[in-house]
Formats: sequence, C-alpha cells, structure tokens
Amino acid sequence: MAMKPEDDARSVDESAYIASVRRATLWLGLLYWFVEFLISSILWAILGIDPIMSAPGKLLLMSCGMVFSYGIAAAMFGVRHQHIALKIVVGFTTALMAAIANTGVDFLLYLFIVRPDPITPDWTSIGYTLVYSMATFVGWSFFFVALLYSFELRERERRLAITREEALAAQMRALRYQVNPHFLFNTLNSITGLIEEGQSLAATRMVMSLSNFLRTTLELDPLHDVRLADELALQARYLHIEGERYCDRMRLRMDIDTGLEEALVPSLILQPLIENAVKHGVSRSPDQVEIVISAAKVGHALEISVENDIAAAPETERRPGTGIGLKNVADRVQARFPGVGACVSGLVTPGRFRAAITMPLRLA
Repeated sequence: MAMKPEDDARSVDESAYIASVRRATLWLGLLYWFVEFLISSILWAILGIDPIMSAPGKLLLMSCGMVFSYGIAAAMFGVRHQHIALKIVVGFTTALMAAIANTGVDFLLYLFIVRPDPITPDWTSIGYTLVYSMATFVGWSFFFVALLYSFELRERERRLAITREEALAAQMRALRYQVNPHFLFNTLNSITGLIEEGQSLAATRMVMSLSNFLRTTLELDPLHDVRLADELALQARYLHIEGERYCDRMRLRMDIDTGLEEALVPSLILQPLIENAVKHGVSRSPDQVEIVISAAKVGHALEISVENDIAAAPETERRPGTGIGLKNVADRVQARFPGVGACVSGLVTPGRFRAAITMPLRLA
C-alpha cells in the first residue's frame, strides 16, 4: 500500500525527532559521566587514594557505566508515550539492573588490579558501591527524563506552530477565493446592463475580457505576495473590462511614490476596493467619476488607498451592497499582518469616498 504524503511527512518528522534525541542523549551521557569522573576523583583523593593511579580503572568502569546509562535511556525512550507510573517503574528497574551490573564490573576490576590472595569479597564495600551506583543511575534517569520532556515540549510547540500556520493558510485561501464570486457578481451585473442597453458587441468583448482576467486571477497563489506594479496592472485590466460600459464616465489616475512599484502586497488585495469604487461611484453617477489609486510610504508601513467620487442618490434609488468587499479586504490584511495590518474606509468629503490599506513595507 502506498503511503500518503502526510504519512511520509510524519515519518520524516519522527525520524528527525529520534535522531535529535539520540544526539542530545549522546552528548548528555558524555557530559554526565565526565562530571561523575571529576567528582569521584575528588572524593577518592579526599579518602587518600591517588587519583592519577586510579584513573585508568575509573575510566574503564565509567565507560561501562556510560553504556549502561544509554541502555536505560533506550528503555525509557521506548515507553515515552506510556503512563507516568510505567515510566517510573521502568526507570527504577533499569537503574537497579545497571547498578548491579556496574557493581559487578567494579568487583572484577578490583580482582584484576589488586589480585588479592585469597579472594574474599568485602560485602560492605560492595554494598557501598551498589548504593552509589544506584544513586548515579537514578540521577541519570532524572536527567534523561528532563531531556526527553524538553524535546517533547519543543516538538509540541513546533507542531502547534505548524497547525497555526496551516489554519492561517486555510483562512487566507478562503478569503482570497471569496473575491472571485464577489467579483463575478458585480461584473455579470455590468454585462447584464450592457445587454439591456442593446450593446451586444460591447457585452461580448466584456465576456472575453472577463474570461482572460479570470484565467489570470485563478493562476495566482493565494499565499504568495505579488509586486504592487503587477497588482496595479491587473486592476487596470479589470477597469478596462468595466470600461466597456462606463468608458465615458470613468477616469483612472495613479499616484504611486517612486520605488513602491516593487513593494509586495497580497494578490488581488485591491480588487474589492476597485469594484467598490465602480459599483458605488461610477455606476451611480451621471457625471464623470475619477478613481485615484495612490501608494505612499508612511514610516515603515505601506499605505495604499483608493478614492472615488460618489453621487448622492435619492433614498429610493439606493441599493445596499452585500458588504463582502471591504470586509474581505480588512479580514485578509488582519490575518496576513496581525496587529499591524488594517483597512479603513469612509467619506473624506461629502462627495468623496476613500478606502485605505496599511501593511508593513516589504520590497521584492
């Protein structure tokens, strides 16, 4: 059975996690037994035993102890997902077994180095060695558990961060794809208006332009930013579509500060603002309406605004909008730049509407 991509990714993550724990355990074991060697050398010197003469035997004994400690670590790593009670039992049992084995190695080294005749075990010394070894291996168990929990905590934080990123990506995709139905709704209304006015040729050109525009927008990655110059070029194409119906009433002006053409912005972030200007400005005014797109650097931020003239319509002719456009932009900016991104809109004069987006300034 073929593995799914998410299974492959999970397997790779698990392998990397195990490799990281192994490396950390190796270095912790070296450090732990080096410190143990220093402490025991100092204690033996206090008891009158030459630490230089006893060093080879101690190094051999502690090398065996290091191997035993890695065995304890392997056993405890195997039950890392089990209940804490089982971890305690495994840790204590393996520490006791390692202490007995280490005491046996210590006794064999004593026989090999001292060569007593006759061989008479000093049970008091053996008991002290067993207790000391037990304390040493239990201490190692505590250190390894602390190491294991630190890795598990970091792994949980990493997975939580990945989950948050995936949730944010899903939210950004949902908000980005919400633009297309909203855009289609407004554009199809314009096509319907052309047909009702008997301008079938203009309606046909508008449908073809709409098809090309949609092909371009659907190829854009919702999670990748685009240059402001590319975003403005795309919006100019959209206004060309709307120009099939409002060419005599619509005038576009761009006021972009030098160098900001290379600024990065979320794809199609201006689309709802331009649609709003056409729908509530151009389509409702019998006079020529100017749409002004401006971009300026404000401190360390980029501010992009869309302004348009609006005509006061009688109360009976006012058609409420869906409210999707401006809210979509605000939600996208806040999700993409939490705490620093914003979208504000409102009247700047009784006959002038302005919507402005603020986001961190980043250059391509």
